[in-house]
Amino acid sequence: MLDYEILKLVWWLLVGVLLIGFAIMDGHDMGVGALLPFVGRSDDERRVVINTVGPHWDGNQVWFITAGGAIFAAWPLVYATAFSGFYFALMAVLWALFLRPVGFDYRSKVADPRWRSAWDWGLFVGGAVPALVFGVAFGNVILGVPFHFEDSMMPVYTGSFWQLFSPFTLLCGVVSLSLLVFHGANYLLLRTEGIVAERARRASLVSGGVLLLAFSLAGWMVVQLPGYVLTSPVATGEALSPLGKTVEQLPGAWVAAYRSQPLLWVANALAYAGVLLGLGASLLRFGGKAFIGSALACAGVILTAGLAIFPFVLPSSSHPSHSLTLWDCVSSHRTLNIMFWVALVMTPIVLAYTTWAYRVMRGKVTVEHIQAHGKALY
Repeated sequence: MLDYEILKLVWWLLVGVLLIGFAIMDGHDMGVGALLPFVGRSDDERRVVINTVGPHWDGNQVWFITAGGAIFAAWPLVYATAFSGFYFALMAVLWALFLRPVGFDYRSKVADPRWRSAWDWGLFVGGAVPALVFGVAFGNVILGVPFHFEDSMMPVYTGSFWQLFSPFTLLCGVVSLSLLVFHGANYLLLRTEGIVAERARRASLVSGGVLLLAFSLAGWMVVQLPGYVLTSPVATGEALSPLGKTVEQLPGAWVAAYRSQPLLWVANALAYAGVLLGLGASLLRFGGKAFIGSALACAGVILTAGLAIFPFVLPSSSHPSHSLTLWDCVSSHRTLNIMFWVALVMTPIVLAYTTWAYRVMRGKVTVEHIQAHGKALY
């Protein structure tokens, strides 16, 4: 059995890897859905867009489901507390996601233009709403969430739904939405041609520019915001209570790690390099390089945020000492160890299958292909 402290760190890293995998794999599906009504003007063009992700979207959802399951199993207190505070926001995400499988499967089964248009906008909602809400939720994590624990360790959220939306959290939502739209546009540039690819290229340039500005502005605001700091020693290798520590809010605390560990700036540099690579490649119509660039941007943005708040996972703005860190919100030593070995076996299998599926279904989707094989496609 691995050391408990090492397992806590390993699962912090693994949850981060799952979130990055979700942003890269399911993120481009959501970006494509958000772009559907705009890059496809005719029915055939929209079917081209849908069929670029048609063979993969349900497999890519595995990353989302696995990330949620990993948080539930590895960080049960985070899962319980987040669903208390973000309940209505997460329900909005869930209901928006309901539109995706139904839209993909039933959109083209009826020839009525009104039916198809309604499902096109349903797929837009299913892509844009989750992307926006995920960013808003993480913006609230940076600000701190108003919650505390009762004596029975029952989490109590003391805020309201509308308190989740502030200028900073909405800006984080713009970062998230523009990131996934940028990634989806680059995927369409890779998988389509002609006018659809040209519209996707324009969407990539616009969303990439918005991402660059929004990410920079959000970073500047984080420097001004108070962050959270552990001010008591923590026995990181032991089973801990979330209430057995002291935490203070200090100005600029979220960027303190970047000042003391300059190597961490690699994550920030990765985000900017990915955006610039994606923009440059899109400008030159290199779809593959543009997609790699936006994938690197996804990884860089998530790493930048995760490293900034380390070791906090869910800070409490109302009771800072009740904040959850990776040291005290985790499951038992045995649970983390069993999960680690399962992940070690299953993750390569998922990666191998995903790679094989994309390799088999590679190539451009064209209007001519849709017209020739219409009844066999989405």
